[in-house]
Amino acid sequence: MRNFSFLGWPIVTGVLIAVILLQFFPNLLAPPVTTVEIKETQLPTNLIGQGLGNGPVSYSDAVQKAAPAVVNIYSSKKVEDKDNEARANDPLFRRFYENGDQPQRQRVRSSLGSGVIINSQGYIITNNHVIAEADSIIIALHDGREAEASVIGMDPETDLAILKIKMNNLPTITLSPSENLRVGDVVLAIGNPFGVGQTVTMGIVSATGRNRLGLNTYEDFLQTDAAINPGNSGG
Repeated sequence: MRNFSFLGWPIVTGVLIAVILLQFFPNLLAPPVTTVEIKETQLPTNLIGQGLGNGPVSYSDAVQKAAPAVVNIYSSKKVEDKDNEARANDPLFRRFYENGDQPQRQRVRSSLGSGVIINSQGYIITNNHVIAEADSIIIALHDGREAEASVIGMDPETDLAILKIKMNNLPTITLSPSENLRVGDVVLAIGNPFGVGQTVTMGIVSATGRNRLGLNTYEDFLQTDAAINPGNSGG
């Protein structure tokens, strides 16, 4: 043991030095840390003014500009009720009608749709199937006003129709050529789905020039994944 006593003091001294170093420099035994520098990418100047690059993305400016010109269309048509007509001619059912009353032989069929005011004279563009054979067409504006519309023109081959209302201070929207649209562009669908009121949905242009769908004689559609439901037609 005496032969190894001379090793005690160097060991104790080394341990004390190690403790002191760890106390003042705790990262000496820590694993190496890789530092990643994140740089902010500057968007092109043509996108900065469109709500991109300045906080959360919002399309409220586009909606506020377009939504007032999108109208709700309520059309109705009187159709023959074949069931009631059969009952009226059946002697078995006549006994249930007092005072000679007859069942209603007509009923009113209603449909919903949307349209867009394209100029201040009150011309509205919509889909032909929204107002086809309608006896009454009521237009409800974004600001709460309502007016009865007259049919100016119909084209079943392209499923387009032009209506007109007599009203002042009408909001309008400017139509842009669809040739400028590209697959991947963001689009908004504004309309009156299910009659719940004006609604906005968002998607992208999924394809252009869609045809051979068997919907119309002339087809050149834009395909989108924005939600479109009954009542959106014409918007």
